[in-house]
Amino acid sequence: MNARFAFDLERLRAAGDGMVIGGADEAGRGCLAGPLVAAAVSFDYAGWDEARFVALDKLNDSKKLAPARRETLFAAVVAMARQVVVVSRAPGSIDRRGLHVCNLQALGCALEGLRPTPALAFVDGFRLRDCAAPHEALVGGDTRSAAVAAASIIAKVTRDRLMRSLALRYPLWGFAEHFGYATQQHQAAICEHGICDLHRLSFNSVAYQQLGLTT
Repeated sequence: MNARFAFDLERLRAAGDGMVIGGADEAGRGCLAGPLVAAAVSFDYAGWDEARFVALDKLNDSKKLAPARRETLFAAVVAMARQVVVVSRAPGSIDRRGLHVCNLQALGCALEGLRPTPALAFVDGFRLRDCAAPHEALVGGDTRSAAVAAASIIAKVTRDRLMRSLALRYPLWGFAEHFGYATQQHQAAICEHGICDLHRLSFNSVAYQQLGLTT
């Protein structure tokens, strides 16, 4: 069995409160452009047979998976999860309210969207003070818990698909290749074409400094 499933099941047995577990994670926190996307996933392990665990055996931190593998696992998670919730925060909101605030609120909203609320839930790396749903911060959660790894994949694939779609509206910046991260290609595009509505002006970068757009 995947070690992340073993972790979830061990923690559920220790808690002694059913077989439903939740996990939350985000994608796009470190980007220069595009939204931040948070996802929450709940699994109800009661009644799962070996085939379900095998189908999700490759669950892991989305950053460690090839794009094709992420897409396959995305479909499997959606098919087998008890519930999936996705929340996003736009670049303008990130600039007005701050990245960290938006990140915590998006994770909290996603986790609170799981109904009924799982008695046990993990959030990758963060304790969410204003979140009403019971949860535990789990450092490295997307490599330790299957529920968090699943949320990581949902958030990453959802955001990548959105950035590919937005690339058709903003073709000069190459969003379908770098998805808004601060790659050399992206910074070169900013230097050549300036910025668009998708860019977060609250970030400093070499490309922004060259354009006099630091904040």
